[in-house]
Amino acid sequence: MKKILTVLGARPQVIKSAAITRVIRSEFVNQLKEIVLNTGQHYDANMNSVFFEELFLPVPKYDESIDLKHPFPINQMISGIEKAIHIEHPDVILVYGDTNSTLAGAISAVKNDIPLVHVEAGLRSFNIDMPEEGNRILTDHSSRLLFSPTFEGVRNLKKECINSSFVFHCGDIMYDNSLYYHEKAKIKSKILQENGLIQNDFILFTCHRPSNTDSKQNLTQIFQALKILAETNNKKIVFPVHPRTKKQVLMLFGESFLKQELSDFLLLPPVSFLDTIMLISNADIIVTDSGGIQKEAYFFNKKSLILREETEWVEIIEEKAGILVGVEKKRIIEGYSVIKGLEPSFKPIFGDGMAGLFICQTILKELK
Repeated sequence: MKKILTVLGARPQVIKSAAITRVIRSEFVNQLKEIVLNTGQHYDANMNSVFFEELFLPVPKYDESIDLKHPFPINQMISGIEKAIHIEHPDVILVYGDTNSTLAGAISAVKNDIPLVHVEAGLRSFNIDMPEEGNRILTDHSSRLLFSPTFEGVRNLKKECINSSFVFHCGDIMYDNSLYYHEKAKIKSKILQENGLIQNDFILFTCHRPSNTDSKQNLTQIFQALKILAETNNKKIVFPVHPRTKKQVLMLFGESFLKQELSDFLLLPPVSFLDTIMLISNADIIVTDSGGIQKEAYFFNKKSLILREETEWVEIIEEKAGILVGVEKKRIIEGYSVIKGLEPSFKPIFGDGMAGLFICQTILKELK
């Protein structure tokens, strides 16, 4: 029996982890044992027992918390992981993506001479000013097994001279999840009915990156562009408001802004994963600065306007399923007109929906 310590810290990582947890429980229950640790990186009142039940996941055995008043919260994360390591003695540490929790797991693995498995390896925006970019690079170069969702990711790792025998193309685990949870979402989610939303009659908008939310000018440009798109195209703007985004909007614009200036938007609190799937799969297009939402839009054959100057998912741009529009009002409005005329083929660039199975099989084979 090989013991895996899975390190999570943000809600998207919990969702990603469902693909591998599900496979361990169904296919490898006698060969792999998973211990889950939540670093407490993102406090989210919605990330409670109901959230885990919705995804059919066990609540983390180790549920840490972070005192944000203290500097260098990553040190607190490492301390919590170290405690779990000394109790559990795992054979493998598994991390996802590019958060500070990912890097904390990588550092803990290196310090304790435990093989590190990185899922979503090889992604690069080539913007070193993004904190996530540094986390990706450091984690990849600390890993014993690197699982890349795309061939572009594999090429990036080879360019950085990482041993090719450590690198595996596996497809995207979020594609596994989207296929698995879509049917469940159709049955369980009521978000469309409760809000009177009709298929293809609304634009789904998400925004959470500090480069956008911390700039009054950027937010103003984005909001103005979306209001014009809504009016000229007779589309509703559906905006699930990230807690951090709401905090910044209130600080930069004042208490009345959301109700007055964005009164024609459908403002929603953070929505569940099943509700997110229904919003994405039924939207006209997606306007987002989220890497994850870009992918999920592609999974459901939806096009996206990306509120950034670069993306880790260059394949989406190459397939003409997404356009980088930055934050200028004119570019966003013009981007909508352009993307409506594009006809991407939505090739299966993110695998076959069996990434979780491949990852588990490879861990057993390579880390004997």
